[in-house]
Amino acid sequence: MSQSDRDTHPIAVMDTTLRDGEQTPNVSYTPGEKLQLARLLLNDVEVDRIEIASTRVSDGESEAAASITAWARKARVLQRIEMLGYSDGNLSVDWISGVGGKVMNLLTKGSEKHCVGQLGMTPAQHRARVEETIRYARRKRLTVNVYLEDWSTGVRESFDYVFAMVEMLRELRVARIYLPDTLGILDPEGVTRYVGLMTQTWPAVDFEFHGHNDYSLAAANCLAAVRAGARGIHTSVNGMGERAGNTCLAEVVAAVHDHTPYRTGIQEARLFTVSRMVESFSGKDISANAPIVGRDVFTQTAGIHADGDAKGDLYASRLLPTRFGRTRRYALGKLSGKASLDHNLDALGIDLSDADRDLVLKRVIELGDKKHNISAEDLPFIITDVLKTPAEQLVRIAQWRVFVSSDERPRGEVTLTYQGRVEKAEAEGDGGYDSLMNAVRKAAKPFDLEVPRLDDFRSRIPPGGRTGALVETVIAWRRDRVDAAGKKSQETFSTLGVDSDQLAAAVIATEKMLNAVLPRSAAPAKRKVGGRKKASKQAPKQTAKQTLKSTTRRGSKK
Repeated sequence: MSQSDRDTHPIAVMDTTLRDGEQTPNVSYTPGEKLQLARLLLNDVEVDRIEIASTRVSDGESEAAASITAWARKARVLQRIEMLGYSDGNLSVDWISGVGGKVMNLLTKGSEKHCVGQLGMTPAQHRARVEETIRYARRKRLTVNVYLEDWSTGVRESFDYVFAMVEMLRELRVARIYLPDTLGILDPEGVTRYVGLMTQTWPAVDFEFHGHNDYSLAAANCLAAVRAGARGIHTSVNGMGERAGNTCLAEVVAAVHDHTPYRTGIQEARLFTVSRMVESFSGKDISANAPIVGRDVFTQTAGIHADGDAKGDLYASRLLPTRFGRTRRYALGKLSGKASLDHNLDALGIDLSDADRDLVLKRVIELGDKKHNISAEDLPFIITDVLKTPAEQLVRIAQWRVFVSSDERPRGEVTLTYQGRVEKAEAEGDGGYDSLMNAVRKAAKPFDLEVPRLDDFRSRIPPGGRTGALVETVIAWRRDRVDAAGKKSQETFSTLGVDSDQLAAAVIATEKMLNAVLPRSAAPAKRKVGGRKKASKQAPKQTAKQTLKSTTRRGSKK
């Protein structure tokens, strides 16, 4: 493909999270969840098309498809909505028409082995059935794309079969032909050879590659496919799908942009958002080290890396976190050096003398050596402990109380203290913690604290399941940031709390969050930290442990 062809035909991305991705074991989206994801994928991420359903599956599937097409019609994106149908005469076509669809992705057999072994048909009989379905779809004014299922086997073992099928599809003027590596058996060399065979034999046909990740080669195979002339690739968010899953949207988009001359229309800054939404809706956790979207992938752990970044971004690559709406973080632990600590202190607006910094770093390394989880948000507490910084320099949740019962709406009460000031608030919510957070937001306003959005909430206890065991609660938060150049991005960070009570652990994590979001101009730690200041008489004198036990519960509502 020439450079002018690349400019005219950018690589199309068809995302099948809502169809093939839903074939992940134990995953089923509600109609409302499917609609939210469809909007996000098309409007924000800007994939070219999405595949949302298989025909004749269930009432829930038809309800979801109808709600998405109703929205898409109003938004004028109906031609970007696709549904999988079968060579079953009029049944799949009528189903798609009935839910308001306009595009059918017709599943056909791409190998003689599947045609004869699964359908029990001769190739001629199958082609006749395919032609019947396509002609009926045309009468119903549907656009038709065609999957050649098991194409990766067929193109190698029965090319005459594939040739006859494609020739018929050309005569029927289908819009696109999809080349699935159904069992994920190809490697990049094979993809180059066989996709190249297809595009050279039929240069006018729009072929798109549909990869599976059984050998963890899906993204590499997609790169080989576009280099061999495929005009589109198929993806799913977080690589959701059967077995090892499909090609991961975020991974392959970044790879195409950075390792080929081609471009897509994807908005990279929105990939992390859709990834987290799919993680939440599906219940399938993303690996912390998953490329692009994993929690840890923009975190430097080794002190030498932090030092290199401080001396001119020596460890940076094209995969800059700001490109994906994220921020670089520097882990704190036994591998930390002065540069790692400095990066985190600077992010919090804290300025320490060299001697005080050495004491804090020593404590960080000691905690890390004991396998403690340490985040930047823990630093104010470590500084308080090591340097005996007065407690009133920090925002404290001095008192809190939650009322929960089976017959009334949950209500939370909170008292915040900061720099000798005291603010109290109460609020209702949909659950105990939700009501408490609503109260925290009210009380934090006079301190000029903008409380970030809760992004994730996880609690766990050690193995054994004792009811009195310590609970570790990790809360992920999301907030908007604006850099010095005025560029907007979203930052996520996590705070951790440990207590024998789940809600108390959440309060500890919440208190850490409040100190993490202190405006730099208001942060008292901006001065050289180390002196001891007389405590204000206005603030309650509870210890941290006492304040975390001021709670009342009735009933049990999450």
